[in-house]
Amino acid sequence: MGEETSDESRTSIDKAIEAISSLISLSHSIKSFTVKWQLIRTKLDELYSGLAALSNLDSSGHDPSLSSLISAVLTSLTDCYDLATRCVNVTYSGKLLMQSDLDVMAASFDRHARSLSRIYSAGILSRGFAIVVSKPGGGACKEDVRFYVRDLMTRMKVGDLEMKRQALVKLNEAMEEDDRYVKIVIEGNDLVNLLVGFLDSEMGVQEESVKALFFISGFGSYKGVLVRSGVIGALVRVLENGSSVGREASAKCLMKLTENSENAWSVSAHGGVSALLKICSCGEFSGELIASSCGVLRNLVGVEEIKRYMIEEDDTMTTFVKLIGSKEEIVQVNSIDLLLSMCSKDEQTREVLVRQGGIQELVSVLSDPNPLSSSKSKEIALRAIDNLCFGSPGCLNALMSCKFLDHLLYLLSNGEISVQESALKVTSRLCSLPEEVKRIMGDAGFMPELVKFLDAKSFDVREMASVALYCLISVPKNRKKFAQDDFNIGYILKLLDHDDGRNASSDSGSTKFLISILMSLTSCNSARRKIASSGYLKSIEKLAETEGSDAKKLVKKLSMNRFRSMLSGIF
Repeated sequence: MGEETSDESRTSIDKAIEAISSLISLSHSIKSFTVKWQLIRTKLDELYSGLAALSNLDSSGHDPSLSSLISAVLTSLTDCYDLATRCVNVTYSGKLLMQSDLDVMAASFDRHARSLSRIYSAGILSRGFAIVVSKPGGGACKEDVRFYVRDLMTRMKVGDLEMKRQALVKLNEAMEEDDRYVKIVIEGNDLVNLLVGFLDSEMGVQEESVKALFFISGFGSYKGVLVRSGVIGALVRVLENGSSVGREASAKCLMKLTENSENAWSVSAHGGVSALLKICSCGEFSGELIASSCGVLRNLVGVEEIKRYMIEEDDTMTTFVKLIGSKEEIVQVNSIDLLLSMCSKDEQTREVLVRQGGIQELVSVLSDPNPLSSSKSKEIALRAIDNLCFGSPGCLNALMSCKFLDHLLYLLSNGEISVQESALKVTSRLCSLPEEVKRIMGDAGFMPELVKFLDAKSFDVREMASVALYCLISVPKNRKKFAQDDFNIGYILKLLDHDDGRNASSDSGSTKFLISILMSLTSCNSARRKIASSGYLKSIEKLAETEGSDAKKLVKKLSMNRFRSMLSGIF
């Protein structure tokens, strides 16, 4: 095609574009053969985007083969317009014949689209011609958004590798800015299938495609579309052979998809479990990838058979225990979370955890100073200890043999608020153990630290601290030790003094716990005398009028002590 016929070619392309637009508009008014016409519209949309891209090329970009193709497209459009008119007016001779004619027409447009794709692949769409259609603004109508997505899809289909990558980049940018683009992508199943197909493509295209799929997987209602498109098997292949960026995005996408346990079997069937375990055991991969792989495995262990397979694999537990000591917070957190899911409610697995040194590793996360362990790591380590150790004698023995109480007491005193609350919860659980453990805790200095939480803003924190302290002072040795510090008793009495403005926020629940503690302390002579002579007796008597039987019992016991003191003074 020479310079002289270039303008004619451009005119023909513009004519074809206008005819396609008109035909699509007409087809929406057809009430019969709706499935056939929907298929034809899909092919017309594809042709429209491809021809629109051609119309933006300069004259040097045209190819001689375009003339015959455009001529054939115009002929097909004329024939299709005739079929559409007959369908609108219901003037066709028979349904079967019309269905056959529509099938032939759809095949014709599909053939034209493939021919156009071959011309693009031959290089007519230069690399410099990347994205011509501008992304619609935020207030654009749905049709403008759909046209932009169609244009990107055409470039993905017919462009070279760089153009495919650039189109994917633009699609990802659009989806991140506006959820409407995600919906348009899902509505066009062809585009989802195209994205899944790109997972087996060149690295740059693969990476951008898996990013797009990860973004779509964040919408719960669209996960089913992705799974039906065969995305899980393709994502596992990326895990095995993709680039580092592709693997990370693939693991994140699988983590989203496996939130539904029904998809766990699909991951396993495609060899995903082995691929994920290999990533976790290899020190070459990034912390982000290892953490995401742990996240997928955490979802998979919800299926008992998969969990058993993982546990029976050589060195699996050893791998995860080692990850607890990682230098990266995200790896620490996700590996602990995975172990928690694996071992929870499973005594046999907890025994394996103990043998592999898992409890010691969890305690090491709490060590101070431990620059590798963040507050978030400490929180989840404490949660794991709380959930795993108290239901297993083996775990509890391992816990108590590695200076856990020292680390726990330090966090209770010096940790950030969230860590302190987690430490308090574990402390409360420890206080329910046999008397020997309580005596050790009393000697270690837990009681003064618990007193500090009795005036916390959170009722739950006050309750945990009160119950834990009550359990500790139920041991005579601890009770005597507690009473030796005048501050302890004085602080509790001050909290009960509702006339003190700083305690205006106290509620009856907290008061009940405090009274129980004082009632327990009255079993110690020195503590009972300190309470009776403290000057807060009138406040306690006032509480007895409103707080019920416990407060009345406390007043009665204190009054008896005062009566004995008076008698001893007389005689």
